[in-house]
Amino acid sequence: MTNIVAPFGYTPPDEETVSADIFRNGMAALSSAVTVVTTDGPHGPHGFTASAVCSVSDTPPTLLVCVNRSTSAHPYILEHGVLAINVLHEGQDHLSNAFSSRSRSMAERFAAGKWHKGLTGAPVLDDALVSFDCRIREIRDVGTHTVIIAHVVDATMGEAGIRSGLVWFNRQYNQTIPK
Repeated sequence: MTNIVAPFGYTPPDEETVSADIFRNGMAALSSAVTVVTTDGPHGPHGFTASAVCSVSDTPPTLLVCVNRSTSAHPYILEHGVLAINVLHEGQDHLSNAFSSRSRSMAERFAAGKWHKGLTGAPVLDDALVSFDCRIREIRDVGTHTVIIAHVVDATMGEAGIRSGLVWFNRQYNQTIPK
């Protein structure tokens, strides 16, 4: 079997894809950690809720986050060049809801939690499970989203005593159950 390497984002013209509805229904079966991604800079603090976050490498520490280009925070994250990925725990669904609401101002969103500035200047959630403070290294536009590759410059672990992580599964909040 030969491995075919295609350019990033390439879809052969004769290859069909599943419908957006089928894809979304399939993705509902994929559990994802719930995070609040934040930035700060000349245009002030901005943030949004994200579940499309994953590890890329531990050497150097690198994360990937996908940002919908229609998200109000999108241009500010790219312009500021820094972001914090704040991983939420059970009981913080109110923060996820605040940062995913298009009707809430950024001031209202940030008022829903307690924050401090990370090394990059990005807002770090005081009581997150973990917060990754990052500098953007690469960006690529794919479909409706911008894929950001971010270098982790600092990580702040939550208080001692692991809490259950907040996850998005089957279009609703769930929690992990530590063993």
